[in-house]
Amino acid sequence: MQTARAPPPMPGGNAGDLIGPNGRYQTVHDLGQGNFGVAKAARNLVTGQLVAIKFLRRGDKLDKSVEREILNHRSLCHPNIIRFHEVFLMDNYLAIVMEYAAGGELFDRIAARGRFEEAEARYFFQQLVCGLEHCHRMGICHRDLKLENTLLDSDGEKSAPRVKICDFGYSKSAYRDSKPKSTVGTPAYIAPEVLKRRMEYSGEQADVWSCGVLLYTMLFGSYPFEDPEDQRNYSKTIQRISKVEYYFPQNIQVTRECTDLLVRILVGDPGQRLTIPQIRCHPWFLQNLPRELLEEYVTPSDSCTQSEAECRAIIQAAQTPGPAGQFAPHLPLRTQQQGGGHSLGSLQSLGLSSALGSIPSLPADMHYDMMQ
Repeated sequence: MQTARAPPPMPGGNAGDLIGPNGRYQTVHDLGQGNFGVAKAARNLVTGQLVAIKFLRRGDKLDKSVEREILNHRSLCHPNIIRFHEVFLMDNYLAIVMEYAAGGELFDRIAARGRFEEAEARYFFQQLVCGLEHCHRMGICHRDLKLENTLLDSDGEKSAPRVKICDFGYSKSAYRDSKPKSTVGTPAYIAPEVLKRRMEYSGEQADVWSCGVLLYTMLFGSYPFEDPEDQRNYSKTIQRISKVEYYFPQNIQVTRECTDLLVRILVGDPGQRLTIPQIRCHPWFLQNLPRELLEEYVTPSDSCTQSEAECRAIIQAAQTPGPAGQFAPHLPLRTQQQGGGHSLGSLQSLGLSSALGSIPSLPADMHYDMMQ
């Protein structure tokens, strides 16, 4: 009779354990876990810098989408994008090392506050647009911009927090990948053209739409296409997106310039929607623009010490299960946070299959490239 092998140890072990090449990283505390794996905070003992490390279980599930996420993230270096550091291999895990954002998600900040005043919303929106502009300049479209994928480098007590775009799991490169046509993303933020059946679309313009949803949500504390009386009816949300059906709450006052920008972004036809360069020239965007965002960011020559070939080789090696990889225990999904009395939190990272499948006008065989 064959005895079952023990499951692999959790990555990183206990706080204080040394991991990585030459024991370079010392684990500090857990950051969370989800269907992607486990994330931990660690300290680089060479630089003293805190980093975040995401651990993905080795095996054949580490497919092209994981390689795409890593390589696309690796190619980006900008103050408003979480910095990629390196990947390394462990017995049972592929470890991805990146910048640590001490301020957590922008979602948590707005959930605690309800909404932002216009000046604060503009401050975060300006940084988001500049980070996204760098992505597009490097040929990368994100395809899942949302509050949960927008981190802050501090809690803002000592200095104003800086926005950091993260999670390139759905991203596509104009140089390495095919043109976007899959229905991916998060329902509240998804652009109308992404809902169309296997039609190619501009990932860059879909990102612009998501930026508009983010701005609306920061200003009004709710999603623009969500029915406030039926928040969990995702089919209705998607129908409203398709029709570009939204309104501005009468009890919250914002300037005319602000609403002008929003209505020019939330346009159903991506060809008529503002582009990132046009947003950057809009009068509302230019108000109180931080000096560091006035000029184009120049990527430093040492932006990533690990070559693309090295990353590819490590990812390929990780596709072979470790000693106990096939016996790895299931990791529960991350508990989603709710928005404390307002509508934020009801439409986070949700599969589109059930929502889209209940709309008669959409074909039943629509392709869903959803990972969450």
